[in-house]
Amino acid sequence: MEVLDLKHTYMRRLYSVIAALMLLAQVFAGFHLNAAERPNVIIILVDDMGFSDIGAYGGEIKTPHIDSLAQNGVRFSQFYNASRCCPTRATLMTGLHPHLTGIGHMTNSPNNKKHDKGKAFPSYRGFLNRQCATLGEVLGPAGYSTYLAGKWHLGGNDQSRWPLQRGFDKFYGCIAGSTRFFSPDTDKREGRGITAGNEPVSRVKSTTDRPYYTTDAFTDYGIRFIEEGEKEKPFFLYLAYTAPHWPHQAHEEDINKYRGKYRMGWDRLRQERYQRQIELGLFEAKHRLSPRDSTVPAWTSLKPEKQKEMDLRMAVYAAMIYRVDQNVGKLINALKKQGLFENTLILFMSDNGACAEGPTLGRGNIFDVEKRNLETNNNYGAAWANVSSTPFRLYKHYTHEGGSATPFIMHWPKGIKSQSNWYRDSAQVLDLVPTLLEVCGVKYPETYQGHELYPLRGISLTPSFTAEPLMRTRPMFSEHENNAFMIDGSWKLVGKGVATPQGPDIGKWELYNLKDDRTELKNLAQKENQRLKEMADSWHVWSLEDKVYPKPSGKKKKRKN
Repeated sequence: MEVLDLKHTYMRRLYSVIAALMLLAQVFAGFHLNAAERPNVIIILVDDMGFSDIGAYGGEIKTPHIDSLAQNGVRFSQFYNASRCCPTRATLMTGLHPHLTGIGHMTNSPNNKKHDKGKAFPSYRGFLNRQCATLGEVLGPAGYSTYLAGKWHLGGNDQSRWPLQRGFDKFYGCIAGSTRFFSPDTDKREGRGITAGNEPVSRVKSTTDRPYYTTDAFTDYGIRFIEEGEKEKPFFLYLAYTAPHWPHQAHEEDINKYRGKYRMGWDRLRQERYQRQIELGLFEAKHRLSPRDSTVPAWTSLKPEKQKEMDLRMAVYAAMIYRVDQNVGKLINALKKQGLFENTLILFMSDNGACAEGPTLGRGNIFDVEKRNLETNNNYGAAWANVSSTPFRLYKHYTHEGGSATPFIMHWPKGIKSQSNWYRDSAQVLDLVPTLLEVCGVKYPETYQGHELYPLRGISLTPSFTAEPLMRTRPMFSEHENNAFMIDGSWKLVGKGVATPQGPDIGKWELYNLKDDRTELKNLAQKENQRLKEMADSWHVWSLEDKVYPKPSGKKKKRKN
């Protein structure tokens, strides 16, 4: 029986490969890949936004422009990032698992090397190595103008690791992982100011009629790069917002749109978001809402003054996302004005799940506007992050759904058929580089500047453009901060602290059938023990192939989640 099953599996995958090749030929035949008609590409990446925050995925925050991209493009119901800021960015830029790029954990900040674990641990150096090429390095030589506006976070303590040295023609943004939104030029932590090209900006200037705000500035510089670019060349714009990453800061008029709207509390709001997700067809009723995080108190247990504070914390966060959406609208209008919108492929996603870092009820000053806007790490805490993760549990850092699942939207009027239904095949950020190279008619090089490159690991998502199934022939894998997953069809192997430096701890693996239990509430590890062992073995093989190991040891701070 096992032999027959293996044979059937082999034949099924063989047929899938053949079908994928045939579909690929059809797709390529449909694309017009001469230089004049190749699509422009824009990747919009938001920072620390949860799965349910935008309207298209069940949120109450007003995001009409992002929602329009979803309604007129492809909306993925099951798409995965790499659970943390810089690992996701490393994969997004290279099409490789972050360990192969040198950013298996975190990147180095501009003024220190604390995340560089040395030559003995090449997967944990904290900067992009030369065995990978960025999208800028691949698309640039193929005739694309390459621009980056926003957050880099892929190596900062040596200028050779900055955007202009890694394939981008123009750059405006922050090299490090976060900065103040209103006054980044006064933020002296680890070089967290603004850089234009290779030069630090000593005094930022507003690009609007409001005070300087990074979300506004990043958008306006991105638009400026496009407007000033060579008109005969297609462009690639990587628009990497720092919002809604802490410090939570927003324009007061935006905050006022949401103040008071969250006095209902997180228990009711989670339920309302979940019901909208059901109504949208994103989930079925069998996918139950996860219980409130055990560290989060019931809303009704809070005193009125605390409820007022928590309402404001969520209002600031909502305002940050609202402002992102307004800027997406500004970008769309600029593209339409220049006649570029129809042939621009726009991708939208978040770099990880909701952020629950810090105290459960948030940290930092929130009531005093001046002090709030000078904070460097104030946030909303696990209490509201649990809402952002609806209907999932857990957060950023973890590979459970709440930490790794993200909204993912692709929109391209000229090349994508508008779809009324959710696209259900699972995919991950690893797949974006193969997708973009295919639609741009660019071959991935075997070497770059004399360095041999790792082959791409993902698959093209172009079948989704016409609602066709993806032809994935191997499982999806992930590892971050000792947390890990493997997804094979509807089965998900996942664990917290399972990928120890000494090797996988098989006793920490959990097993879920996502088809029936997307919210990971029914652990089938004991019932399906043989399946778990086989998947755990496969994950271990992958972990060696893609350089999760050798892994440095070190004490970790305990998290409250």
